[in-house]
Amino acid sequence: MPVGSMTQLGTIRLGKGAAQRVPKIRDFMPLARLSDLVFGGWDVFPDDCYAAALKAGVLEDAHRDSVKDFLQKIRPMSAVFDPAYVPTLRGGTNIKSAASKMDLAQCLVEDIEGFRSDSRVNRLVMIWCGSTEVWIERAEAHQGIKEFETGLRANDPAIAPSMIYAYAALKCHIPFVNATPNLCIDIPALVQLAEANGVPVAGKDLKTGQTLVKTVLAPGLTARLLGLRGWFSSNILGNRDGQVLDDPGSFKTKESVKLSVLEHILEPELYPELYGNFHHAVRINYYPPRGDNKESWDSIDLTGWLNYPMQIKVNFLCRDSILAAPLVLDLALFIDLAHRAEMKGIQDWLSFYFKYPMSPPGVDPENNLFIQLVRMKKMLRFLMNEEGDGIET
Repeated sequence: MPVGSMTQLGTIRLGKGAAQRVPKIRDFMPLARLSDLVFGGWDVFPDDCYAAALKAGVLEDAHRDSVKDFLQKIRPMSAVFDPAYVPTLRGGTNIKSAASKMDLAQCLVEDIEGFRSDSRVNRLVMIWCGSTEVWIERAEAHQGIKEFETGLRANDPAIAPSMIYAYAALKCHIPFVNATPNLCIDIPALVQLAEANGVPVAGKDLKTGQTLVKTVLAPGLTARLLGLRGWFSSNILGNRDGQVLDDPGSFKTKESVKLSVLEHILEPELYPELYGNFHHAVRINYYPPRGDNKESWDSIDLTGWLNYPMQIKVNFLCRDSILAAPLVLDLALFIDLAHRAEMKGIQDWLSFYFKYPMSPPGVDPENNLFIQLVRMKKMLRFLMNEEGDGIET
């Protein structure tokens, strides 16, 4: 059962009054069928997908071995990678070499077109699930398509590998989703390219464990107008993501996204006496024995009537990859749907899936999980020329 997948298990309320009906989204929307999906990608390690799954240790033997033959047939293409952007990721040998970042982008374009031809697929989407890169400031190379392409040719350090992948996808008219906190598709140059080529894009950073909890709890605090004095979040994680985030530069990229969530939900400018001066801290610690089974702790300091203090403690023992997998599936199906509907540029109706959702210029991102859900289902009804009663299920 595809637990956690909105496209496979989710429902949508249609019609009003006696005409109301609640079909599953997969029966209502013309989504690609799971049996039609073909997988390909890049990795710095040459292992086939079965060997990679064995090393990752996420799945139990029975689940992994039931698709062994299928996974062994999927071998990664050589990756665009630079250790300067992910300092703690070492040992990769399946890496492209070229004179310039523009040449690397062209290599990716050739990979994409080769995969398109060999797989005989009708459509492609690219979901960026690479490691968290070090913090990158917005620079001149990010401001426009011309500046970006000049930067590619000049090997501008402001252009990270994730941006090269995004550029290659957009040049091939392929929808792109950034599932990481990296500065990537959300720079003006690539948004302009997406618009110019009629390609939908979305991001960033999948909302899986601790941040999912925050986007559920924080709206409850504002709904009841309870004050917030502080929110301390700590994590231990032992997989490769944890190893990468052990680098201060990569952690800063992740931290900036995690810290942004509460500000947008609580709206301190509207409720300065409740949320105008709360303390928010996030910690991530690499702890190899835990593997993919992340543990997060949240300590929340509240104030109630007469400013009496209260506390909430949350201990979430989750599995990062298990939470992320259905989101990747949903985003692949929804961004493909958007492309077929001739939508282009930033798809903020997909904010439901992200910690720091992209939004059009001048529009604040929405982080309230429940408002995000309403907006997403409203878009699905619009695409199918249906109406609803404003109540979501």
